[in-house]
Amino acid sequence: MAEDGQPAYRDLIVWKKSLQFSSEVIDAAEALDTQRKHYRLIEQLEAAATSVPMNIAEGKGRRSSKEFMHFLYVARGSLYETMTLLDIFKMRGWISTERYDHLDQQANEIAKMLHGLIRSLSAP
Repeated sequence: MAEDGQPAYRDLIVWKKSLQFSSEVIDAAEALDTQRKHYRLIEQLEAAATSVPMNIAEGKGRRSSKEFMHFLYVARGSLYETMTLLDIFKMRGWISTERYDHLDQQANEIAKMLHGLIRSLSAP
């Protein structure tokens, strides 16, 4: 727990950014421009996006740095999965280039933050 009594993961900037990112991905999924609803792909997108902050939070709640690092790797994998789905949606013209670019920029920032946090936990 943090000093204010809140769970410690809430103090992590990467968690805050990934939470905002997942919310924006859900907004994008709700606004998909496709004649057919591709429910399985949309569900996969939402699951992958929300998995990022959830894994950061779960890992932060673990007892060891090694376990935390494992969950950060899972979060990073979910982030890349989200972006791959968004790549597909962009290729098909289901999301605008502007929205894609915005989400891609956020994802790249989160990926860098996750990488830095992983490096800091693995340093001797």
